[in-house]
Amino acid sequence: MPGPKTDSSVKTMMAVVTTGNGGYDKLEYKAVPIPEPGEGELLLRVLAAGVNNTEINTRLGWYSSSVTTDTAAAAGHQETHAEQKADGGWNKATPFPLIQGTDCCGEVVLAGPGASQTLTGKRVLVRPCMRPNGYGVMDNVWMASDFDGAFAQYVKVPASEVFAVDCPWSDEELATIPCAYGTSENMLHRANVRSGELVLVTGASGGVGSATVQLAKRRGARVAAITSQGKMDQLRELGADIVLDRGSDLLAELGGESVDVVVDNVAGAGFPQMLKLLKRGGRLVSSGAIAGPVVDLDMRDMYLKDITLIGCTAWDEPVFPNLISYIERAEIRPLVAKVFPLKDIARAQHEFLEKTHFGNFVLVPPKD
Repeated sequence: MPGPKTDSSVKTMMAVVTTGNGGYDKLEYKAVPIPEPGEGELLLRVLAAGVNNTEINTRLGWYSSSVTTDTAAAAGHQETHAEQKADGGWNKATPFPLIQGTDCCGEVVLAGPGASQTLTGKRVLVRPCMRPNGYGVMDNVWMASDFDGAFAQYVKVPASEVFAVDCPWSDEELATIPCAYGTSENMLHRANVRSGELVLVTGASGGVGSATVQLAKRRGARVAAITSQGKMDQLRELGADIVLDRGSDLLAELGGESVDVVVDNVAGAGFPQMLKLLKRGGRLVSSGAIAGPVVDLDMRDMYLKDITLIGCTAWDEPVFPNLISYIERAEIRPLVAKVFPLKDIARAQHEFLEKTHFGNFVLVPPKD
C-alpha cells in the first residue's frame, strides 16, 4: 500500500485528540498533522486500535492519589464535574492534548533517519510499554499515556518497539493483543506461574482477565475464574477449570489456603479475601484496580503466610517477543467483542464501562 500523501492539501490525518481530564467532551475527532518519523523512528498506518481501561483512566485522571473510587464512579464524576489532575497520568502529569490509543496493529509506511527499512510494508504490532533506560531499571514510558498513540490514521514510534507478526488473524484481532495480553503475560512472568499451580483470576471476562485465563492455561496451570453469571459458559469454553460467580463466597467455594497465585486487577472490597485464599508462600500480582484502588489489608494475612505481593507496570524484556511467538504458533486466540469506527470512540468507551461484553473492543480509523 502507498504511504501517506505529502502534497500540501493532504498533510493531515483524522485522529481523536484528548484535550484534558474530564468527560467524553474531552475526546475531539478532528484533522491533525501527520507525524514525521524522527531519528530511529517508523511511521505506521494504523489498521486497528484496541480500547482499554488505560485510555479511560488517563482521560479521567484516575491515577491521581486524590481519586479513591472505581473507574465507573470516577467517570460519572468527571462527566459532571470535570477536574484537571496534575498527577493523573502514569508518569504524573499527562501531556495534554494527547492522541491516546495504547494498542496498535499497523503497517509500516516510512522509516525515519537511522531506522532500518526492513519492516516497510509489513503488518506489525507495537510494544506500548517502553524501557528507555534499559531493562536493569524500572523506568518506563507508555505509548498513548506519555506520547501520542494509535487513535489516529498514522502514528510514529521507535523502531525498537515494532514487531512484525506473521499470522492469518485480522487486523482487528491483532489489535486486541498488545496492552491486555502484554499486561497479563508480564504478571504471569513476574509471578513465575508454573505448570500444575492453581491461578485465581478476578475480572476474568475482561480484556486482561480473558487473556490471563488463556496464558495461564498455556503455562500448564489450572485456572479458577471469577465473573458474572452471564459469562460463565464463555470462560469454560476458553479453558477455565473452575468458574465462580463474583458474588459467591470464595472461601466456601475454594477453601482457605487453596490458591497458588492470585491475579487481581479488580481490588476494591473483595481484596482481603484474596490473601486468605492464598497458600503459604503464595503470590498475589496486580496491574490494576478497577473496583477501587484503596483496599483493606490485614498485614497478618500477608506476613504470617509468607505471601509475596507483586505490582506490575513495567514490562520485562521477554514478554512481548514471547507474545508474538504465541500468536504465530496459534497458542492463544483473540477475543473481539465489538468493532467501532474511530469517530465513535465515546460510544465505544461508554459501552466498555458497562462491562457487559466479553473480550476486547477495537476501533478502526478511516482509510486514506
